[in-house]
Amino acid sequence: MNEVEPRILAAWRQWLSALATDAEAALAAAHVYGELAPDGRDAWLDALDEDGPKLGIPRVALYAPLLSVESDPARLNRIRQAVALDAMPTTTNTTSAMRAIAPDRTRIAILIAPVYIDFVQVLSCRYSPHSGFVWVKHDPLRTASQAPKPGHVIDGIALESTPLDVVVEELALAILAQRRRGDTIPPTMTLFANLFDARIESDAGA
Repeated sequence: MNEVEPRILAAWRQWLSALATDAEAALAAAHVYGELAPDGRDAWLDALDEDGPKLGIPRVALYAPLLSVESDPARLNRIRQAVALDAMPTTTNTTSAMRAIAPDRTRIAILIAPVYIDFVQVLSCRYSPHSGFVWVKHDPLRTASQAPKPGHVIDGIALESTPLDVVVEELALAILAQRRRGDTIPPTMTLFANLFDARIESDAGA
């Protein structure tokens, strides 16, 4: 970024640094970038090329939010190449689950899946394994520290840590039930399709 007032440049770099730890900043970056015209997006990527190496944070924090809104093949390739310059931060975390059974025998569940660095996505839903979904909500980006913990209350019911296999089995049954009654599967469920597909195929063939 040439000939930019130092205070503006400092604020820009401070905001970029926040992308490594602040989910709201990452979501805001995706939104702002998504609203830009093509030349504005090119200028944004040029600025990241110049300022990114000076920030001391993983490149994935700068570029990953943009992947969710970029569709141009050339810019997508540019973003992926930039991320590849740094080793992808590793994590030993896997998807975790919480669940509760409501008085009406519907289930309320939360799935928390790692995305990158310390960010996770959160899927919350209320469902019946026998009749499908009551509601589904998706939070695409939270820091792990902001994600729900055991004891989190939804619809007046506190959730407990639950083995992932138990929740996935029930959700797969709910997806099948939803399909059988001719209703559309909630779109956000497809984000966790890798967890459900094998179960659904197994149950459908039973």
